Amino acid sequence: MTPKWFSRRRSDDYERDPIPLIVALDGFLSAGSSSVLAAEQLRTPDGEVVHEFDLDSYYDYRARRPPITFRRDHYVDYVEPVLQITRHVDRSGKPYLLLAGPEPDFGWESFVAETIDVITELGVPLTVALGGIPMGVPHTRPPLLTMHGTRSELVDRQNFWNAEVTVPSSAQSLLEYRMREQRLDAIGYVVHVPHYLTQVEYPTAALALLEAVALRLDLDLDLEDLRARQPDSIHEIEQQISDQDGEQVLAGLEEQYDIFSRGAAESLLADDASLPTGDELASQLEQFLARQRKDDQG
Repeated sequence: MTPKWFSRRRSDDYERDPIPLIVALDGFLSAGSSSVLAAEQLRTPDGEVVHEFDLDSYYDYRARRPPITFRRDHYVDYVEPVLQITRHVDRSGKPYLLLAGPEPDFGWESFVAETIDVITELGVPLTVALGGIPMGVPHTRPPLLTMHGTRSELVDRQNFWNAEVTVPSSAQSLLEYRMREQRLDAIGYVVHVPHYLTQVEYPTAALALLEAVALRLDLDLDLEDLRARQPDSIHEIEQQISDQDGEQVLAGLEEQYDIFSRGAAESLLADDASLPTGDELASQLEQFLARQRKDDQG
């Protein structure tokens, strides 16, 4: 496959001034739309396309059908899915690269190899992946982050749990795995999203990711839009929990979170036997989730 290069900069320009790469894909690791919301904030109007992937080789159109509008007697406004690496600058003028778009459904190894080729070509010093996973945590407590990296020295914050678990892989996790094999530096932040909010937009989770990456890469990011969306989001969540008599379930999650944060537990995975099941929460928050999905489609 021949990569598509759109940048007006030469690759050696990047090598003289290495720029970190942030990865925020829409797919398996996007609970609460955390990575999607993060990518929206990281994109800037004057972003420059550095590399575009041939998405036809990676995308399952039947599983994730892009929207198109039928207007009276013809089609218009086809929303073409795009997977790109783009260059942006923060408010202080500091540059960073962003790999964003739909997570590949097919050809993971080809996607990873192509991405590593770009990373090597541009001399990227550090790749930072952002993601969110559903966990048995309450929205009323500060979001937890799990950090990982290709070298232990790169992991600069302590994780709240140290369990060893086997989980489904993703294109994003495979990228870090292959980068470790090639001795390339990469880290990742995964935010723990309340599993009753997995299918809705949860700005709090995206903020946690962006604050972590801003601190690590010393970026001055504009996060005011996400912060402004938080109060309405939290109010609606709490209103729906109250309407569905979910206070008792929420109190159970809060208690377990507090015990865990004091070091009395090893894992808060959503399917842990000691946690309320997803069915229990879903039954009490069903109207909230259904309404949110309807609003998103609208």
